[in-house]
Amino acid sequence: QVQLVESGGDSVQPGGSLRLSCAVSGDTYKRLCMGWFRQAPGKQREGVAGIDSDGTITYVDSVKGRFTISQANAKNTLYLQMDSLKPEDTAMYYCAADSGLCVVVVGSHFEWDHWGQGTQVTVSS
Repeated sequence: QVQLVESGGDSVQPGGSLRLSCAVSGDTYKRLCMGWFRQAPGKQREGVAGIDSDGTITYVDSVKGRFTISQANAKNTLYLQMDSLKPEDTAMYYCAADSGLCVVVVGSHFEWDHWGQGTQVTVSS
C-alpha cells in the first residue's frame, strides 16, 4: 500500500501563492508517478502535475509557468508550489501515486491508483 497525507491548503486572493505538501510512505514500486490531481464541485478530477521515477515532470497546460512540483527527503515528501493563483484553480487537491507514467494521468480524468484525503484550495477576492 501507499499512504499519502496532504497539507497546506488555504484560502487566498487571486494572484496569491500556496505550497502544498504531501508525506508519502509505503510500497515504492507502486508509485512510479507521484503527483497531484484536483477536483472542483460538479467537475471531473484533473491531473495537474506529476513526477515520474526518472525525474520527468509533466504539467497540465492550464498550470504551466505557475505551478512547480518537486520532491524531497528521498522522494518521501512531495510539494506543489502554486503561484499566480486564479479563481479557476479553486478545488480539492489530492496527492496521488500511480503505477504508470505521469503522461497518462496528468491532464486527464483518469483515476490514480492511490490518493490522500485532499486539501482544499480556494482562490477568491
